[in-house]
Amino acid sequence: MSEKYILAIDQGTTSSRAILFDHDGKVVSVAQHEFTQIFPKNGWVEHDPMELLFSQTLSIAECCRAVSATAADIAAAGITNQRETAVLWDKETGKPVCNAIVWQCRRSADFCEQLIREGYTDLVAEKTGLIIDAYSSAGKIRWVLENVPEARQLARQGRLLFGTIDTWLIWNLTGGKRHVTDYTNASRTMLFNINTLTWDRELCELVGIPMDILPEVLPSSADFGVIVPLRGLEELAGVPICGLAGDQHAALFGQCCFAPGQAKNTYGTGCFLLLNTGETRVRSKNQMLSTIAWGLDGKVEYALEGSVFNAGSVIKWLRDELHLVDSAAQCSALAASVPDAGGLIFVPAFTGLGAPYWDMYARGAIYGMSRATGRAQMARAVIESIAYQVCDLLIAMEKDSGIPLGELRADGGASQSDVLLQFQSDLLHVAIDRPESVESTALGAAFFAGLRCGFWKDKNELAALRRSQRIFTPVMPEAERKAKYAAWKRAVEATIGYGRP
Repeated sequence: MSEKYILAIDQGTTSSRAILFDHDGKVVSVAQHEFTQIFPKNGWVEHDPMELLFSQTLSIAECCRAVSATAADIAAAGITNQRETAVLWDKETGKPVCNAIVWQCRRSADFCEQLIREGYTDLVAEKTGLIIDAYSSAGKIRWVLENVPEARQLARQGRLLFGTIDTWLIWNLTGGKRHVTDYTNASRTMLFNINTLTWDRELCELVGIPMDILPEVLPSSADFGVIVPLRGLEELAGVPICGLAGDQHAALFGQCCFAPGQAKNTYGTGCFLLLNTGETRVRSKNQMLSTIAWGLDGKVEYALEGSVFNAGSVIKWLRDELHLVDSAAQCSALAASVPDAGGLIFVPAFTGLGAPYWDMYARGAIYGMSRATGRAQMARAVIESIAYQVCDLLIAMEKDSGIPLGELRADGGASQSDVLLQFQSDLLHVAIDRPESVESTALGAAFFAGLRCGFWKDKNELAALRRSQRIFTPVMPEAERKAKYAAWKRAVEATIGYGRP
């Protein structure tokens, strides 16, 4: 192909990024902008959709401008995004009816509890593969419809649109011409039937959501529209959007976990462990989620997923709220300066606990403090808390799949911490493989787009591009490993349900 690049649009929970990849899968240019995190109440998290859109278009413009890339240089764009976050807007004006409700937000917890009490757990699990939890989009949409008068009025007029962040971006990038999503993002709403690959009327009626506000659903590698000459992106007009996947599905693909039994963990704002189960959907008996991995080449593949709500966000909390560190790198260096956390256990349940506990009411806690506890021990405990949560996920996942994992592929910003990945390897007693580029999420979106437009031929060509940067192997004695994990489990048990009304 004459085009030199694939553009990856990576819209995350705390920042918007844009990356240009060349034919070797290497990063040519990158730009990133953080945006405001809004916390109106305890356990509530919001984003301003317009600020989010601005930060993303600014990142795209800066990324391309850095290497003078125009539409003639870019074969296609792929999008990956924070999942479950809900945006509702007026399709005539393009104006959101309220702030986006972020995946971490707990405001719909009471409604979810009601569904559980009324006995809908098995129905939801069978149709969607999900646990009933405020994490999913459905309760967030319902909350907007019930609490924002303009939303209900627009719905009656046929003017209201819903989308996860991918849908919001595509609608704007295509000038309002396409209201679409993909299988992976749809599967996270608690409204999409992952067996029939359609929006589920029964679930929509159960939650009280009109189906005409929902987007069209396509495979992850498909034609999602064409970028129009938006302000600041005039030189990218005409670039086709050919790839789309939620961030964790994109990371699984970007890590080239194409075969059943391969797994990756993304150490981002949260932690998300996905295990490819191929074309067979595995129904979890251990509180894992069964989800669509991707839709490609006329087929759908599935994955088991475990979700940790607070991981890298805890390091950011240490930096921004407690001011104990200036950066994630300093946090890792502090943690490495001491042999252990000095008995400190930190349970980062700021917005509840995800898998395998699914406690919407748990809140963060610190155990084991003494007069000797200092900054280094706190930094170490924060980093270790991420690894403990991933250990919980893998134990449950191995029970479901019956496959003992021999290797875990790691990516995400926090995976750059050697102390984290070494402790993770010790806890799991498996090898942790960190690739040369930890941009697996963006690379996955690029791969989906590149396959669609012919930039890359097939998955075999993609797999040949992956290179390991370092493999961490376990060194901790078995007795010490068991003692540390037992202390973590005691701390979690003491934390569960703390914030319950």
